[in-house]
Amino acid sequence: MLIRGAYALRIFLLPTVTNETGKVNRMARPDKTTAVAELAEDFRTANATVLTEYRGLSVTSMKELRRALGTTTKYSVVKNTLTKIAAKDAGVEIADDLLTGPSAVAFIKGDPIDAAKSLRDFAKENPFLVIKGGFYEGKAVTPAEIMQLANLESREVLLAKLAGAMKGSLAKAARIFDALRIKLEAEQGAPAPVAAAAPAAEAVVEAPAAEAVAPEVVAEVAEVPAAEATEASTETEEKE
Repeated sequence: MLIRGAYALRIFLLPTVTNETGKVNRMARPDKTTAVAELAEDFRTANATVLTEYRGLSVTSMKELRRALGTTTKYSVVKNTLTKIAAKDAGVEIADDLLTGPSAVAFIKGDPIDAAKSLRDFAKENPFLVIKGGFYEGKAVTPAEIMQLANLESREVLLAKLAGAMKGSLAKAARIFDALRIKLEAEQGAPAPVAAAAPAAEAVVEAPAAEAVAPEVVAEVAEVPAAEATEASTETEEKE
C-alpha cells in the first residue's frame, strides 16, 4: 500500500509531456518551469511564429524540415498546455483551436518570408505537415495569410532589385554629367567673338584729320547767307 501511494504521489507531482513519437514522458516541476520560461522567451524574441501539426511525420522528415528552415528558425515540438501558459506570459493570446493535436512551433528569428517559403514548399511534398496559423508583427495570421507571405519576394531579392535600380540611376546621372562637362569644355575652348571687330577700330584711329571734320560744322558753313558774305567783303575794301 505504501508503494502504491508513493507511485500515485509521484504521478501527481510529475506532469505528463508527449514526445515526438507519441509516448508519454514525465516532467518534473522545475523542468516544467524551465520549459515555460524558454518558450516564453522564444515568443518574445521571434519575428514571427507559426504553429503546425506534425502528426504522421517521421523523425527523418522532421530533421529535413528543420534543415530547410535553417539556423534562424527554431522548430520545437511543444506541449499544448505549456505553450498556452508561455504565450500568455509573453503577451501572446493563442486561440484554443491552434493548440489541438500534436503541436510544433516554428519560432522565426530571421526573415519571416524565407521561413514561410520553406514551410510552404515542405508542406507541398509532405501533406502531413499542417500549418494551423501563427503570429506576424504582433498580429494573428491565418494559414492563407502565411501562404500570401510566402509568395512575397524575400528581403534579399528586394535589396538586390533596389541596388540594381540605384546602379542604373547612378550610371544615367554619370552620363548626363559627362555630357555637360564635354559641352562646357567645348564652349570654353572657342575663340572670342570680339577679335573680328579689331581692324575696324584701327581704321577709325588712322583716318586723316580732314576726313574727321564733324558733319555739323560742314552744314553750318554751307548755310551762311550770301548777303552777309558781300557785306563782309565791302567793309574790308573801305578800310583799305
